[in-house]
Amino acid sequence: MRIPVTPDTTIPQLFIERVRQTPDVAAYRQCRDGVWYDMTWGDVAREVARWQTALRQENLRPGDRVGICMRNRIEWVLFDQAALGLGLVVVPLFYNDRPDNMAWCLNDCEVRLLLLEDGALWPKLRAQTPTIKRVVYINNTAGNDATAVDLIKWLPAEGGNLEEGPGRAREMATLVYTSGTTGRPKGVMLSHRNILSNTTGCLDAVTGVDETDSFLSFLPLSHTFERSVGYYSAMTIGAQTIYARGIPELGEDLVSQRPTLMVCVPRIFERIYAKVQEGLPAGSLKRKLFEKAVDIGWKRFIQQSSPWEDRLWPLLDRLVAHKLRARLGGRIRFLVVGAAALAPQHARTFIGLGLPILQGYGLTE
Repeated sequence: MRIPVTPDTTIPQLFIERVRQTPDVAAYRQCRDGVWYDMTWGDVAREVARWQTALRQENLRPGDRVGICMRNRIEWVLFDQAALGLGLVVVPLFYNDRPDNMAWCLNDCEVRLLLLEDGALWPKLRAQTPTIKRVVYINNTAGNDATAVDLIKWLPAEGGNLEEGPGRAREMATLVYTSGTTGRPKGVMLSHRNILSNTTGCLDAVTGVDETDSFLSFLPLSHTFERSVGYYSAMTIGAQTIYARGIPELGEDLVSQRPTLMVCVPRIFERIYAKVQEGLPAGSLKRKLFEKAVDIGWKRFIQQSSPWEDRLWPLLDRLVAHKLRARLGGRIRFLVVGAAALAPQHARTFIGLGLPILQGYGLTE
């Protein structure tokens, strides 16, 4: 069930209400050591409480900046919700960025605590980030540094009461830095209201999305696009988010996890399209069937197909379109595409073969 969001709702309030409504429903899925496992909303709440207990021990005050640099994983959500619930401002960093660029962002907003997936990154940042008083890392060592601590040692065995934060909806929730293509990255100040009004608008524009859906998440959570659509929107409706293992394993994860929704960038369609074209020799029957399926499928989409084309479609769907959809798990209801322009030929091809695409356009700002 979708949670109503008002102009006064904060992200921690949204999270707590989701936990209250569906504590035993699967919230997230992740692969660890080759095994996929689920966490319910109740499980997530208990973990967030542990993270909040650990954060309280760091002498942080509401409004202090805390950074996070890691790939998409459940710990990203746990840190984000724990920090927001204490009134802290979350500063996400792109995990593949250059250390000097990361350091500039961390210094610019005076981050005091930093969560790293890879502890080996800390020695490259240490001398450049004097405001950081604590570094918590998940993998690898951070060197001989009293500032750094392993996540396992940092987290307490149990947490206290879950807090929804002292902040109000108009106060800053996060600082998201732009890519810096025209100079140094610029920190975009987003309030709880900024973010939730955006997710509400997206959900209002797309009907039929609910708790039975599942998102496959692979675009960086450090970017507003994935964070808004694949994280906060999913939380609003109670859908499950599945964290892909990575781009190299994306094809396998689509087939094994069978999501119904996915947030993409055009590059994904370009790769799939190129792979499909490689298997269609010029002049072959396979290519002719493929082109005919796209042509008729597109006409059906724009409601300009003839009666005989409608009668031919079930056969083309079985021979061509169904096979492509199966490569994406076979359950995709629609794909949300953004971050760049989608080529018309790719849009026509995938929509024609039964994969509805919603194109989004927006700015971090």
